[in-house]
Amino acid sequence: MKREKFGSRLGFILVSAGCAIGIGNVWKFPYMCGEFGGAAFILIYLLFLVILGIPVLVCEFAVGRGSRHSVAASFEALEPEGTRWHMTKWIGVIGSYLLMMFYTTVGGWMMYYCCRSIRGEFAGATTDEVKAGFSNMLGNVPVMTFWTVLICIIGFAVCLFGIQKGIERVSKIMMSALLIIMVVLAIHSFFMEGAGEGIRFYLIPDFGKMVDQGIGNVIFGALSQAFFTLSIGIGAMLIFGSYMDKERSLTGEAVSITALDTFVALMAGFIIIPACFSFGIEPGSGPSLVFITIPNIFAQMAGGQLWSALFFLFLTFAAFSTIVAVFENIISFDMDLFNWSRNKSVLVSAVLIILLSMPCVLGFNILAGCEPLGSGTNIMDLEDFIVSNNLLPLGSLGYVLFCTRKNGWGWDNFLAEVNTGKGFHFPKGLKNYVGYGIPLIIIIIYLKGYYDKFISQGTTVLMVWMAIAILLLGFVLYCSGSKKKQS
Repeated sequence: MKREKFGSRLGFILVSAGCAIGIGNVWKFPYMCGEFGGAAFILIYLLFLVILGIPVLVCEFAVGRGSRHSVAASFEALEPEGTRWHMTKWIGVIGSYLLMMFYTTVGGWMMYYCCRSIRGEFAGATTDEVKAGFSNMLGNVPVMTFWTVLICIIGFAVCLFGIQKGIERVSKIMMSALLIIMVVLAIHSFFMEGAGEGIRFYLIPDFGKMVDQGIGNVIFGALSQAFFTLSIGIGAMLIFGSYMDKERSLTGEAVSITALDTFVALMAGFIIIPACFSFGIEPGSGPSLVFITIPNIFAQMAGGQLWSALFFLFLTFAAFSTIVAVFENIISFDMDLFNWSRNKSVLVSAVLIILLSMPCVLGFNILAGCEPLGSGTNIMDLEDFIVSNNLLPLGSLGYVLFCTRKNGWGWDNFLAEVNTGKGFHFPKGLKNYVGYGIPLIIIIIYLKGYYDKFISQGTTVLMVWMAIAILLLGFVLYCSGSKKKQS
């Protein structure tokens, strides 16, 4: 079967950036910035994005373009005979399905809130009414199901038309609209009364605030966010590398995508943080920032109905761009593994994703008593934990080791693929850093994430979960430790 390709370089950049630009940029980044001290956090975040995020993204793109397959078949195409690298493909396959099992629900929330904003439901609403509205949505099974199924159907419909006629065409329109809406919202936020204090907080580093939060906590928060923001580790970026031609070097493209992703994250903060300061609301209020805090701001704001509608349309586009990208990854699994047509893969994948999304939907109502990670948690928390704290870092570790180890694809093959085409070349002298430094950083992030997650639950629970973490880490290292067969 002939491999599809992007119609233009712009299409590749916008689609890949759309995959990276998601809830982490426009939801998590602003409240982390508010929690960890504003501009000082941003500086550290940008540093880690350069020294960690871009190299791992380049590795994932290289495996995709070098193999011309999805993660379901890429390692088999590139690995030496007799090695076990192909076993790590299940990190990408399982990770993509798990991500969509809860991300589609959140995307449905964004669409629902966009419609509520257009209808003017937040205009003049009290704080208690906004909170009650969110709780009522979570408890309403038909509403939750409808919006989750709707975003799935729309996403797979786009993928049905293929790369150029579907994903690339829609992404160009959607990403262009996203950027325009974002700039309009940021300008509006900039000129709000009392926003000056928020702008200073966001743009002028105050390292004293780092000390208040704990320097280690701020550094680790920035490190984790830089790592997770690019959606690397489960093959979601690899698939678009497999559709890319050889005219441009991969390092230059990775830098462009990272820059666009970072621009969106920074602008999202510019929209939210000055608005919070303008209305005397804490910008580090956590996950409730988007669905409770921000609607409260719009309820008090002149012209709040318009700005609320634009804001949630912006969030919908950000979520939908990631959903479509990962849907394409899932569709490609069937096409690579079973040689199915795109139409058949879309149909089967759509039904499967809709069914798999239901536990998350029901986890807020019918299955609300299920607390898999301890008191106060739900099914979405479990799914997010498996993906964010496990599969993304472990998958990224696999790519880095595969691209640098002699028993893997190897550094020379990696460099040859990465540096083919015009643009920035990946420095040859970074072999030891990429091969040893980045894996060490990933392992630290991975283990500390487990420690932070379960330390409050007591020593016994912590030891059990740390043992699980070490076993999963051991699986990746086992796959990377096989030798070539001797001829």
